[in-house]
Amino acid sequence: MSAAGNFKETKEAFIAQWGALGSSWGISRTMAQVHALLMVSPEPMSTDEVMDELVISRGNAHTNLKELVGWGLIRIVVKKGERKEFFEAEKDVWKMFTMVLKERQRREIDPALSLLQDCAENTEGETSAEGMAFHQQMKELEEFAQLASNAGDKISRLKYGPALKMAAKLLGVSK
Repeated sequence: MSAAGNFKETKEAFIAQWGALGSSWGISRTMAQVHALLMVSPEPMSTDEVMDELVISRGNAHTNLKELVGWGLIRIVVKKGERKEFFEAEKDVWKMFTMVLKERQRREIDPALSLLQDCAENTEGETSAEGMAFHQQMKELEEFAQLASNAGDKISRLKYGPALKMAAKLLGVSK
């Protein structure tokens, strides 16, 4: 097999696998595949190019591109003399990670924390064994969710180098 053929197959395998990983970070397979395509593309791509490369409909491409722009993982690029929009992905791995972290915190941790706080407040005066156990469980879950929220905030504010050193120290990995 030629190097060009190997590259094409490898690129397609990466895009497919990145798509499969998408559900792990709370996005659809197609959205992750669009992200992967743009991440490995050396030049910004139009909606039509994304559609052709991934064999998806215009509506699907448009929806996923706009969603990725909303997450901050891709940006719109204006090319002089072109009427259509082009898109490019953030290629800095640390920036991508912190953007996904912030978005997942906004979508998942913050609403869960709010729910747990409400549940704990609403059962503050419970006197039955079941009510008190529920209240205690809600408080413990709230404390953990708050810890996750605080950790996410701190991690997302770190620069790549210090974050890597902190993670290595925390995990006992020498560099």
